[in-house]
Amino acid sequence: MTYANILIEHDDAIAVVILNRPKVLNALNRATMDEVVTALEALDHDDAVRCIVLTGSERAFAAGADINEFAAATPVEMLAGYRFQQWERIRQIAKPVIAAVRGFALGGGCELAMLCDMIVAGEGARFGQPEINLGLMPGAGGTQRLTRAVGKARAMEIILTGRQVTAAEAYAMGLITRVVPDEVVVETAKDIARQIAAKAPVAVRLAKDAVLAAFDTTLEVGLDYERKLFYLLFATEDRQEGVRAFLEKRPAAFRGR
Repeated sequence: MTYANILIEHDDAIAVVILNRPKVLNALNRATMDEVVTALEALDHDDAVRCIVLTGSERAFAAGADINEFAAATPVEMLAGYRFQQWERIRQIAKPVIAAVRGFALGGGCELAMLCDMIVAGEGARFGQPEINLGLMPGAGGTQRLTRAVGKARAMEIILTGRQVTAAEAYAMGLITRVVPDEVVVETAKDIARQIAAKAPVAVRLAKDAVLAAFDTTLEVGLDYERKLFYLLFATEDRQEGVRAFLEKRPAAFRGR
């Protein structure tokens, strides 16, 4: 499939989705988000792909939503546009998605990065939710995901002041997974993706599902859910292969069954 606003690269079992609107710092308009969702869902159903990296340009992962697209919109038009259903579809992607962030990840760009399962950021990356400067607030999950990641006090400061946070600050807050030199961000994300891709695909999928469930359930319910998924993996061929490979002291050959 040909896309106008994104690029896709394949590297063995890894797929890299690249936001490609450099003239507007990868501002997220409806068309771009439609393409991102379509690509991620297609890759999620591709058995040859085991992990996905989402990235932008050197200057910006995504500098925010495309303001020109909704500058004159009414509440009814925003509601009728089903704009945020795209984000919910990304949330349903079963395979791990790693954000590789260079430059700005602001507003919708920060929310898109937080929607991924891990964030690898360059030393020069900047995160923030500056919607307050437009008389708005985050609408694609920023108030919820940022608060869960960094806590109430820090989320309040970032959202209510609109200030940008450096990669070092974001790492210290627990928002991102790793900070590396800008020039190796994508390769570092791909290296993590390769490590994940080498594991048993069904186990990876269920482990991701269990971690995400921790945000939506009580500890008791979460533990019960984890235990059931753990038992379910005993029905897979990969579990048998993993145990045999361990006992035979050889690398496991996982097949996703």
